[in-house]
Amino acid sequence: MARAPLLQLSDISLTFGGNPVFDGLDLVIQPGDRVALVGRNGSGKSTLMKVMGGLVEADRGARVLSPGTTVGYMEQEPEMAGFATLGDFAGSGLDSSERYKVDMVAEGLTFDPDADPATASGGERRRAALAKLLAEDPALMLLDEPTNHLDIRAIAWLEEQLKATRSAFVLISHDRAFLRNLTRATLWVDRGAVRRQEKGFEHFEDWRDKVWEEEDLARHKLDRKIKSEGRWAVEGISARRKRNQGRVRALQELRKTRSEQIRRQGTAALELDAGPQSGKKVIEAEGIAKTYGDRRILRPFSIKIGRGDRVALVGPNGVGKTTLLKTLTGELTPDEGTVKLGTNLEIAVFDQSRAALDPDMNLWESLTGSPEMRVSGNADQVMVRGTPRHVVGYLKDFLFSEAQARAPVRSLSGGEKARLLLAKLMAQPSNLLVLDEPTNDLDIETLDLLQDLLGEYDGTVLLVSHDRDFLDRVATQTVAFEGDGRATVYAGGWSDYQAQKPKEETAAGARPGSAKAKSSGSPAREQAPQTGLSFTESHRLKALPAEIARVEAEIGKLHELMSDPELYTREPVKFAKATEALTERQTRLEALEEEWLTLEEKAGG
Repeated sequence: MARAPLLQLSDISLTFGGNPVFDGLDLVIQPGDRVALVGRNGSGKSTLMKVMGGLVEADRGARVLSPGTTVGYMEQEPEMAGFATLGDFAGSGLDSSERYKVDMVAEGLTFDPDADPATASGGERRRAALAKLLAEDPALMLLDEPTNHLDIRAIAWLEEQLKATRSAFVLISHDRAFLRNLTRATLWVDRGAVRRQEKGFEHFEDWRDKVWEEEDLARHKLDRKIKSEGRWAVEGISARRKRNQGRVRALQELRKTRSEQIRRQGTAALELDAGPQSGKKVIEAEGIAKTYGDRRILRPFSIKIGRGDRVALVGPNGVGKTTLLKTLTGELTPDEGTVKLGTNLEIAVFDQSRAALDPDMNLWESLTGSPEMRVSGNADQVMVRGTPRHVVGYLKDFLFSEAQARAPVRSLSGGEKARLLLAKLMAQPSNLLVLDEPTNDLDIETLDLLQDLLGEYDGTVLLVSHDRDFLDRVATQTVAFEGDGRATVYAGGWSDYQAQKPKEETAAGARPGSAKAKSSGSPAREQAPQTGLSFTESHRLKALPAEIARVEAEIGKLHELMSDPELYTREPVKFAKATEALTERQTRLEALEEEWLTLEEKAGG
């Protein structure tokens, strides 16, 4: 028997600032759905997700939840006023007996639940918001860019949690590998319309290209028909005025249809100028090391980077990737060893903190106020790779409208800020690009273009990223931080590193920022119990008997309900739901018992 949908949107229309975002939108989310929500930056993905979560009210239409369905939305900017710690916020929707779930998720997402929200970074606050959602485990999870500010280990942990969940989820992400591994359906937001395909993100680009090809063919046919009918109107209408007015009206309708067609937004016109050629040797580091206080950030490390190399730095957040990046480029001095920079270097930096952007400036001022882009005596132009360009024209290359030119930087979305930073970066001639987390918030089409651009770039690239697909497409070498200040150079990108690293290697030591890494926490949080189990596994083993008992009790109640011989004929719908629930609980019980046995064996071993 078909199950009722968890969520249904019917005839949804929404307008922001006079511009329609959606009109007549219909959408259904079913139990068990694992949906990728994709579309260009600014297409309305996040707005649609907020409508689904009931956080934005549509101008017209209906939002219907199935009775008893809980919906959780991961807030981008969570409000934490009144909470003493990040853990208090993350556990605010739980019973006290379930607070252990927050500690488990905090370990996986590598943040300290005891941290003060007032001093926590934006990334820590976002991870706490994600922990709150995962710990509450609603029937439908709405995840808007959950991998932003997560390192690769935390992304892999989150991926495993979402693979195992019984909840339905809708997922916005720029991380191709994450989307490919998790989704079984795709919602595509494009020019105010939402299309659905019952295939995961892996098939999205082929689908998108086919739709666009069909649109281009239909537009070409319509243009030819309008041209043909227009020629007829000019050449023959005077002789047949009364008899062919219907044909004239049809021509007018064709022209109206053509004018109402919404053209696709183009891709950003990204260009990189490698500038003057650097020397063959770009960077040579010999035995460099770095220590902060009593913490060893980098043990003696050596690398030679030549012209044209693309070197990626990977590892957990806080492990020292940015420190190594700054040491290699001469911004920081190593405590030990030497760094020699090659000749004729011109360095351009993409900073993950967006420090090069003043939130109080507007976009126009942000470009014309940059010393490297300023055109003397002309406030309307910027210098782009040695050539003056009008500010608005250059902003349009990066998909900003003329109206946005005078908007404050603080009003931009994360993706728009990334594009503005790229506009500043790409105006400079350079032969060494330093890219610290460039992929955050960029849409997939812009990521594609950036990848192609870096492939054609004549200079050298140093890159920090947690996007596995991006690393595979760009990097020729990978520097992996493997714990305790150790960094090792591997050939190729992320997948090559995974294939080459020692098989016995484990995530040695506590992750920076994790609950285990904090010395101020409880003893249980500082180290795993001496039973062969991790902190998370130990908590799980303690919690499993109660969970098993609860599921067994639910099975008992369902058996009692279904023991009524008249139930099937009297209430067939109730009987069907009870049968379905019983099958689900029995499957769940088997999984819990198997998990308990596995952990017991591990604890005993």
